[in-house]
Amino acid sequence: MPTSPWLSRILTVNLVMQVLIVVTGGLVRLTGSGLGCPSWPQCEPGSYTPTFQTADGIHPYIEFGNRMVGILVGVVALATLVAVLRWGRSRPLPLLAGLVLVGPLAQGVLGGITVRTGLHPATVMAHFLISMALVGTSTLLVWQVRAGWRPPARAFAVGPGALVARRLGMATAAVAAVVLVLGTMVTGAGPHSGDAGDPARLGLDPRTLSWLHADSVMIFCGLVIAMLITTHLVPALAPSRRPWEVVLGVTVAQGLVGYLQYALGLPVALVSLHMLGATLLTLALTWALRSLLATTCSDQRQVQQRVERHREEDQREIADREVEQPHRAQL
Repeated sequence: MPTSPWLSRILTVNLVMQVLIVVTGGLVRLTGSGLGCPSWPQCEPGSYTPTFQTADGIHPYIEFGNRMVGILVGVVALATLVAVLRWGRSRPLPLLAGLVLVGPLAQGVLGGITVRTGLHPATVMAHFLISMALVGTSTLLVWQVRAGWRPPARAFAVGPGALVARRLGMATAAVAAVVLVLGTMVTGAGPHSGDAGDPARLGLDPRTLSWLHADSVMIFCGLVIAMLITTHLVPALAPSRRPWEVVLGVTVAQGLVGYLQYALGLPVALVSLHMLGATLLTLALTWALRSLLATTCSDQRQVQQRVERHREEDQREIADREVEQPHRAQL
């Protein structure tokens, strides 16, 4: 596994930027600034930057600011790929870094389509969901570098308990995806369209969607609690216990903010906080799932193969250090 501290730092910055672009994108939508730059890739016809018009207010600057953050996200994603290719070529880092770079490019194209279609709810929803996927991928990158593929052999859980835990974890992830999709549909049918002048909304009842979203969140909470109980019942799953505790804490906070914003008529501040919470929940759930998969295995032979592979890698690293030490002493 890679050892350069710069790799971990760059990957962490990339994760922070992926969260930041969600926050600034939410600000664009919640302030009605979605068409503050009515053109793409230019902000206005003949200009890549907004021109001052009193009637437009701050909307062009909010939208333009979000575009600049998007460019910065792309630059950091490129730096992420370069850093991985230099310091961390072990699988699956290059693939994940490649996805992180392709994501902002796809988001830029989708952003142009969104502007040209007058902020159609379907494209706005896709914008957000892709960002969630990028947050998850960026979290995997950070986890992979910091934790690697080498938990000690005693941390591997085998047998029926491990199999149940893996399946329960996958079910939790599937329900989380439903929660996110329904959440974006609620926003797409609600009052915050991204364009205060000519809102484009889904032709669905926002109250019904809100109820469905709340029901899916309750199911998700139940699954998270079940996962947390499983980590206590299976001793070998102890390393993944804390991540699932974090998932439960973020989920409860999200639920409270969600109900509060619904009761208060969707104030901008609370909706923005709820979007940030969705991002943090995606991050925490990815961390918990990856920790779970790293410590569970349903096949003893696969466990033994992993242990042997880790032992061989450790022996190679020890041999490399023994070779390097005399050379450093001479220097």
